[in-house]
Amino acid sequence: MENTVTFKHNPVLLGEVLEGLNIKPDGIYVDGTLGGAGHSYEICSRLKGGRLIGIDQDEDAVKAASDRLKEFGDTVSIVKSNYENIAPVLKELGIKEVDGILLDLGVSSYQLDTPERGFSYRNDAPLDMRMDRERDLTAADVVNTYSEYDLFRIIRDYGEDRFAKNIAKHIVIERAKKKIETTFELNEIVKASIPAKVRETGGHPSKRTFQAIRIELNRELEVLENSLEKMIDLLKPGGRLCIITFHSLEDRIVKTAFNRAENPCTCPPEFPVCVCGKKSKGKHLTKKAVLPTEKEQEDNPRSKSSKLRIFEKSI
Repeated sequence: MENTVTFKHNPVLLGEVLEGLNIKPDGIYVDGTLGGAGHSYEICSRLKGGRLIGIDQDEDAVKAASDRLKEFGDTVSIVKSNYENIAPVLKELGIKEVDGILLDLGVSSYQLDTPERGFSYRNDAPLDMRMDRERDLTAADVVNTYSEYDLFRIIRDYGEDRFAKNIAKHIVIERAKKKIETTFELNEIVKASIPAKVRETGGHPSKRTFQAIRIELNRELEVLENSLEKMIDLLKPGGRLCIITFHSLEDRIVKTAFNRAENPCTCPPEFPVCVCGKKSKGKHLTKKAVLPTEKEQEDNPRSKSSKLRIFEKSI
């Protein structure tokens, strides 16, 4: 069966994103995490003479989105790449500035629900988790080759799991007996590393570990941190950058970057006037992040942890 048929995407915070982008019919917009084109379809529907550039590192997403957006013809350009390459992608297309950029940092429903992709702890599959399947390194490589300290560090920092030390220790013990190759093998190790009382009351014991390995493997936080300032610089005056995050680590990075872009001054507070010469790039419009409505959370449970932040470039 073709992935274009099975690739589903429920766009999170759709109305809020469309409002946040402040779409102009003749504007140029970038969806840096195209996925199933749920957001992009609605953006394209509002364009007349405008243009949408869709970027995704997942080949299945590129195929599915190309199929879904084909009715918009030349309005759409789709590129297989990571959004960290947004500047060279736009340069290649002869575009200097854009009216809006969107990032939806969630793992797509398709990626989670396709067992062989190895993203989900709910299906038994090879430990893969690559968003770009042309890359060599897989989740199995992380689990079987990282030092005990590095496994502890990523599970602690990216999974925010208080049992990180014990999980890392058990992974190293078990992989010495046999290579850890599947999601369910890793599940059993994580389960054995967490006290029974906690397993009974918390969510799925593997959730945090799987999140941590996925973030490490795909360099998710590193790419985000390195891209935000570049994306703000690519906006036209009055252009907007909208970012949907799904956990506190991402949201903290976005919030910090937006606040810094608004108030970049590094002078000590006691200085009567600014002498560092750093100028504000615009305004962080969402000091309090936009959250999904209760109805959306009921209709699409995966939206529950989502937050939207918006930055507007100075006019």
